Amino acid sequence: MTKELETLNKITNMQKDLLGSLYGDFFSSGATSKPNVSGVSGTNSETPAKNDKASAPVSSDQAIKNANDALTEAKNLFAADAYLSKEEQPKEPEEPEEDPMETLDKLIGLTTIKEDVKELTAFVKVQKARKDQGLKSVPVSLHLVFTGNPGTGKTTVARIIARIYKQIGVLSKGQLIEVDRSGLVAGYVGQTALKTQEQIKKALGGVLFIDEAYALAQKDDAFGQEAIDTILKAMEDNRDDFVVIVAGYTEPMKKFIESNPGLKSRFNKYIEFPDYNIDELEQIFNMNCKKYDYIVEDDVKHQIRALITARKIENIDNFANAREVRNLFEEIITNQARRVSAIENPTNEDMMTITLKDLMDDRSSEQKEETPTAEAAGETEPADEAEFADKNQSADETEPTAKEQTSAAEDSGNE
Repeated sequence: MTKELETLNKITNMQKDLLGSLYGDFFSSGATSKPNVSGVSGTNSETPAKNDKASAPVSSDQAIKNANDALTEAKNLFAADAYLSKEEQPKEPEEPEEDPMETLDKLIGLTTIKEDVKELTAFVKVQKARKDQGLKSVPVSLHLVFTGNPGTGKTTVARIIARIYKQIGVLSKGQLIEVDRSGLVAGYVGQTALKTQEQIKKALGGVLFIDEAYALAQKDDAFGQEAIDTILKAMEDNRDDFVVIVAGYTEPMKKFIESNPGLKSRFNKYIEFPDYNIDELEQIFNMNCKKYDYIVEDDVKHQIRALITARKIENIDNFANAREVRNLFEEIITNQARRVSAIENPTNEDMMTITLKDLMDDRSSEQKEETPTAEAAGETEPADEAEFADKNQSADETEPTAKEQTSAAEDSGNE
């Protein structure tokens, strides 16, 4: 701090010179009382010399210049000192980034995908090594086509591939920029190219991931074609540090690639993402529970499996896989939060545990209870219709519900 004090003293003396030049004798060295700048009482052998120097006549312009110089020096000194202090502060140890291959291996399911990615990585790595050694290398396209239903891990794997490409040296940054048609296409002629170029600029050195890319190739769609042309040009101009991965449903994606010779020549590697089976979907649900500190009661686990199975059967043609499981998880923890909020002073166990009640939305049952029946509303039915309704009611009382049937089927399957 010695240097800082010297600078502060210099600033003080400059201020005194400035004021002395402006107000004359009031701040001159001949004043009867003089402030002790050093802050030390008594006689100091060095003080007279400094005071004599400071009290020398100084012009107004020179005093202002000296003061400004001193202030600049002080700012630089304090800035440097703050920077050094920040550098000297102990840093919290950063966790090393997980190897992307390890991240890939930890993904639930996707066995064939993992094999495809590892084969592709090995090939690209060896071809790059051959090129670096001056050997001839086989031209390889790094651009990929991901096909499959929603929620099958396409975006997650694309992000991992971006990191792998960076790790082996074919990309400089390894970031993933995710877009769809709305992120590329503008509403006016000429603006689409600019909008697409903005996304390309963000993705340079990494991967541009275009979800539902076939939406760019609609019939008589000049805007979509403008986006495609802009992307193809960028792929050519930045072939050494730019990768594009397009994704979507299997059949529309094949038609999309084959519809344009430029796309077909650049996208020749397809990776098909299969749907998750029930075991894998259940693992994904349990993974979400573990991630957010929830515990499922043992007698509830098979009920959750039954719900997952029922949803997959109901939406067999457009099941959203992991996304659907995520939605189910959020519905259940919302029900759980509604139940726990009614408990006075809930414990950690209360807030963590998922019970059978949490699988049902209490609001639905409340609404049903509040809905008046036809009889309560004063409506009457013909005798034959009333008899038919009675038969249906007795059948409902004896036959299990759809959820109970699903649960029974799962129980028998587990056995």
